[in-house]
Amino acid sequence: METIVRFFSLQDPNVRYVVLGMLLLSVSTAVIGTFSLLRKKALAGDAVSHAVLPGVCLSFLISGQKEIWSLMAGAFVSGLLSLWCVQYISKHSKLKEDASIGIVLSVFFGLGVVLLTFIQHQGNASQSGLDAFLFGKAAVLMPSDVWVMSIVAVVMLFMVYAFYKEFTLFSFDPGFAQSIGLPVQRLEYILTALMVMSIVMGIQTVGVVLMSAMLITPAAIARFWTNQLFRMLILSVVFSMIASVAGAYISFLAPNMPTGPWIVVVLSGMALLSFLVAPQRGIVWKWWQARILKRKTAEENVLKAMYQLGEKENSFQETYTLEDIFSRRAYATVYTSRILQRLHHQGYVIWEQGEAQLTAEGIRKGSLITRRHRLWETYLTQVVNIAPDHVHDDAESMEHLITEELEKKLLEQLKDPSLDPHQSEIPPIN
Repeated sequence: METIVRFFSLQDPNVRYVVLGMLLLSVSTAVIGTFSLLRKKALAGDAVSHAVLPGVCLSFLISGQKEIWSLMAGAFVSGLLSLWCVQYISKHSKLKEDASIGIVLSVFFGLGVVLLTFIQHQGNASQSGLDAFLFGKAAVLMPSDVWVMSIVAVVMLFMVYAFYKEFTLFSFDPGFAQSIGLPVQRLEYILTALMVMSIVMGIQTVGVVLMSAMLITPAAIARFWTNQLFRMLILSVVFSMIASVAGAYISFLAPNMPTGPWIVVVLSGMALLSFLVAPQRGIVWKWWQARILKRKTAEENVLKAMYQLGEKENSFQETYTLEDIFSRRAYATVYTSRILQRLHHQGYVIWEQGEAQLTAEGIRKGSLITRRHRLWETYLTQVVNIAPDHVHDDAESMEHLITEELEKKLLEQLKDPSLDPHQSEIPPIN
């Protein structure tokens, strides 16, 4: 508890600088990363994050000192140059953009490592700690660095606020944006510059190797949880801030643990969790929904089978054994018994001593499924012009997916038919 209070109270100046710096970085990169992800420029961010290293090294060779503004300026120019190279190669060669990104990334990063090695063998005392730009070292943040990051973050967020509508339209539909007169090329340049700026801002704390993860991962996590851009921006910022604070806290507990890599590890854990349990898109969610649909389909199939048996007997009050149901729907005995037990609890079936009987609600539900099945068969034959002997299987699937609104539209279009293509009666709504 003492450690927690000491960390979150920000009494230690070093902790304060690290936390504030990482929060500033997380907010700016999460916002810009959201637009980069929506524009399918995630690989471009990876290329830029690796390509800024030679700019840092050249800036140090020219100035001879580790002055944050000069290093960021060199990194910014190097990042822009790398993106220009990617576009040029893609436009004037047969290589696709992903291949161009791989080439530029490796060439620029290799050049940066060569220059970094050259600087280290020069014997310049000022080069100490320059290699931290590879993997980042948040612990070396100074008040001046935090001020610089604050200024850059404010500028970036102001630009996003000023061009929010334009960025939104351009990210989702650049063709339409151009057709209504928006300066698409200029917006492309602005977003590219902001992406490079966000990457340059974080290379000292996270490093060129992991900076792309800080840019893209929070947005990718948020995308699992929402379909709305504004919510995606907020969630991306929240996830990024949580990971930044968690990484800084782990580094505070274990000083040998670097902050930047731990932030990426925490973000990766969040991404894995979202990949599994996020609503609508998570694997567990999809598995559970598929399981629910499978159970619903089986229950409706049994109700339809019993209803059709009642049609055959011209009475819906008859009781049926499992063998009778098997004649219409071939399920395993144990599986069918479980289905009938669930239908009994739902009030659709009276299931006692191995015999089943439809209740009034069960008759209504069975007629509903039968009606939708036969309506869809009629639609396929009359509107789509499919032969009657080819429509059954498709109707078997669609009968469980047709909604009340779609059923009404089918009835209107087909003019409330009474018989299906096989001359079976279509049960009326009432």
